[in-house]
Amino acid sequence: MIANLGKKIRSLREDAAISQTELAIILGLSPTSKGVISEVESGKKLPGIEFVLQIAERFGVSTDYLLRDDIPIRKTDDRTDNQQSITQ
Repeated sequence: MIANLGKKIRSLREDAAISQTELAIILGLSPTSKGVISEVESGKKLPGIEFVLQIAERFGVSTDYLLRDDIPIRKTDDRTDNQQSITQ
């Protein structure tokens, strides 16, 4: 179910032109934690829920998109007015 999580994170990061070191800093990790980002992106390590939540928020995607393989990418900014009012 989360087989493509790392690939999705890598794709989002590369589309934003952010290095692994920069992403580590954005997520509140030390700059030397780029190895953690690399392990997640390569599928060697599963991230914790806080990591997934931060990635979703930073890149404007849903956690469902990150964790499930059957949901196409949809930026959270594309919500309808009704959906936005429900979440506020």
